[in-house]
Amino acid sequence: MMRGITMRHIALLIAALLAGCSGPATLERRNGYVADHQYTAPSHSSRVRYLVLHYTDGGEARSLATLTGPNVSVHYVVPLPARWIHGQPRIYQLVDESRRAWHAGVSAWKGRHNLNDTSIGIEIVNRGPTDTAQGRVWAPYPPHQIDAVIALARDIIARHGIDPTNVVGHSDIAPSRKIDPGPRFPWRQLHAAGIGAWPDDASVARYLRRFRQNPPTLAELQCALAAYGYPITISGRLDDRTHDVLRAFTMHFRPDDYLRMTQDKVQPDAETAAILWALLEKYRLSAACL
Repeated sequence: MMRGITMRHIALLIAALLAGCSGPATLERRNGYVADHQYTAPSHSSRVRYLVLHYTDGGEARSLATLTGPNVSVHYVVPLPARWIHGQPRIYQLVDESRRAWHAGVSAWKGRHNLNDTSIGIEIVNRGPTDTAQGRVWAPYPPHQIDAVIALARDIIARHGIDPTNVVGHSDIAPSRKIDPGPRFPWRQLHAAGIGAWPDDASVARYLRRFRQNPPTLAELQCALAAYGYPITISGRLDDRTHDVLRAFTMHFRPDDYLRMTQDKVQPDAETAAILWALLEKYRLSAACL
């Protein structure tokens, strides 16, 4: 009776029996075992906490060659000019969202380090700054490219439940190393589209009146920056790290002012403090040292 029966026949018989017990849709054959998906635990959440935005600092071909090489990677690349398919912009996905891409490097936000572990990265094809005889010139982000970024970011944020204050630039999480996506990136426009954080104008005006009369100390400003998420030490000194964080904050929340500045080292002032306190108030972020 057993003549002519092979191991393949036996394997198929076992698979059929398993399918009869649990239903074929729940079974997944893997190397050496069968995973049964008929039970699902409802107590879980996404591992992704942060969305990090970058510019490529180069053209599309060179950027894709770098980002598909052995040393660096990212989840998505938004090209320039837009590539249209089926009436919608095409965006390159280089790494599955369940996998860790190498885009953030040495980084920190809200006390967490090595954000590659918990973030999704978007690289936007943009050449960044060019130093000329007239000063530094920053490449713009065309409207159609930003529309693509907005569509992608909305999708990612909705699926992973990312907090507005955790939508950040590379310069925010690595302020001493990085300056992307730069002061031309339209953070306020993204906020209007439901992406990321931005202060309310009325709150900024109220705090500005207060701080023009009684500005916070440098230590209090450092404490507020740390409470918002920036990696900064509360030293009470205007050290290099504080300059770097102030530069990142100004590029993000005061881009027009940053573009008018003639030096890279940004000084603390009442308007920076007013924007920062308005952000803390709006997003209910508190600090024990304030």
